[in-house]
Amino acid sequence: MQRQRPLALLFILLLSFPCCTQAGNDQAPPGLIPITLPGGTIIYAELADTPKERAEGLMYREHLGPDRGMLFTFSQAQAWVFWMKNTKIPLDIIWMDGKKQIIHMEQNVPICTKTDDSCPQYRPNDEALYVLELAGGRAESLKLQRGSKLQFRVP
Repeated sequence: MQRQRPLALLFILLLSFPCCTQAGNDQAPPGLIPITLPGGTIIYAELADTPKERAEGLMYREHLGPDRGMLFTFSQAQAWVFWMKNTKIPLDIIWMDGKKQIIHMEQNVPICTKTDDSCPQYRPNDEALYVLELAGGRAESLKLQRGSKLQFRVP
């Protein structure tokens, strides 16, 4: 019995420490999806996966942190159109295909102060399944470009 006591103590100590966490596998803040960029930077994105959430997007927001974004998901690939009506901050709009590879980007898209529906529209030339919006200028500072592949899981 005396020999088992040190082994039992060792076993309890080992269970007390996390042993199997992956480097860079940070826990996302509640309600946000971690998106890993090619350079290893992680952006935490709100998910817009319903018609209402996609229609509102980042409208009326006064600020978007450098490590935050909004990920729009669609059930089928199309050349999805975006605009900046009621959006108060410049954005980078990044369209991705089903493989999560960037197919088109619009950078530093300016706000639109028009009160009617005549704000410019932005669209890719190819069909996209996902669209990521970041604060204006972030795509350039993160060195994102057409062909870059992002990593994320949609619940």
